[in-house]
Amino acid sequence: DGKPMKSVPAAVKQDEALAAQLKEARALAREAKSSLSVQKDRIDQMFVDEPSWSSDDHRVAYLDHPLIGPMSRTLIWTVDGVPALYRNDAWEDVTGKAITTAETIGLWHPIQSETEDVLAWRARLEDLEIVQPFKQAHREVYLLTDAEVNTGTYSNRMAAHILKQHQFRALAGLRGWAYSLMGAYDDGRHNETATRPLRVHDLDAQFWIDELPDDESWNDAGIWNFVATDQVRFVRSGTDDIVPVASVPPLAFSEVMRDCDLFVGVASVGNDPTWLDAGTDRTAPARDYWHTYAFGDLSELAKTRKALLASLLPRLKIADRAAIVDNFLEVQGTRHRYRIHIGSTNIQILPNNRYLCIVPGRGKTSVNGFLPFEGDRGLSIVLSKAFMLVEDNKITDPTILSQL
Repeated sequence: DGKPMKSVPAAVKQDEALAAQLKEARALAREAKSSLSVQKDRIDQMFVDEPSWSSDDHRVAYLDHPLIGPMSRTLIWTVDGVPALYRNDAWEDVTGKAITTAETIGLWHPIQSETEDVLAWRARLEDLEIVQPFKQAHREVYLLTDAEVNTGTYSNRMAAHILKQHQFRALAGLRGWAYSLMGAYDDGRHNETATRPLRVHDLDAQFWIDELPDDESWNDAGIWNFVATDQVRFVRSGTDDIVPVASVPPLAFSEVMRDCDLFVGVASVGNDPTWLDAGTDRTAPARDYWHTYAFGDLSELAKTRKALLASLLPRLKIADRAAIVDNFLEVQGTRHRYRIHIGSTNIQILPNNRYLCIVPGRGKTSVNGFLPFEGDRGLSIVLSKAFMLVEDNKITDPTILSQL
């Protein structure tokens, strides 16, 4: 009768034909979920190509597609150059006004709009309680810096980080980058290049990765556990001809730098609360890096997280016991006051900044309340830790209690 059920009705379980239909429906749902995940990642990586479609082609491939359609209607597109959302069977601009003509449809990127317009779109999605499948309205924008203009041919913005090599390689592959693992064997290599082709622009983006010889840590196959990041460069496709960073199209440059920031933001050892205690004698530079990253400046990804936290906090039940202070979310518990780094999610106990090690579970971390996009697990971890620490008198985990 159309009412959702918490469990499978007995009538379905007892009827062989209905049980078979249910099994088939569940298999189809799993397949659809998997396919939708692939399509979500495909569209998320499509910004750099600055694609466009005729209105008719876009309707067939996106708006009216039985699988992708619902997701497509949560995204902002450009309709003849004007950012728009498809609602109520019509295109609407950021004010909700209908756009009557549509010939060419593109995928909107916030670098294409002024800051006030981007903020207006964020507010519009929030008012409509639209959850985007990935960051679009809240997407980070990376503009060329004076330092990069001065270096001319490369960017050092993402250099000097220590990454978990296997995690970095897996994430790089998901984002369309090619990278070969480096090992503790004498093959003459001391560095490797992660490469992403930018075919539309006839360019290849390169993220240089170096060995970390001071930390003799490798797995059973002789592969280094950790590597260090270096320059980001651009070359003509299939050549070694370096392209000045100022000549790279701004949207392509922004998306490449965002990828590299994502690699650091996810795979950096600074995000691992147990890294210093892993049983390996870390060198002084490595220990210094961990402390600097774990409690230091925020990356662009973390700055976006901070801005979203600022808008979310007043609506949370812990609002009267939490506040954003510099790069931290500070929360008042019963036992102590704590601060959670918005970038690394690591925790310190105030007032003496004593480190508190809490390791997030491997499962999906959920947060009650509206979030405008999917995919930022770090945001969920920050909030889940905040909710836990506000009620630190209810913590029963012996490992955590021993530190309190």
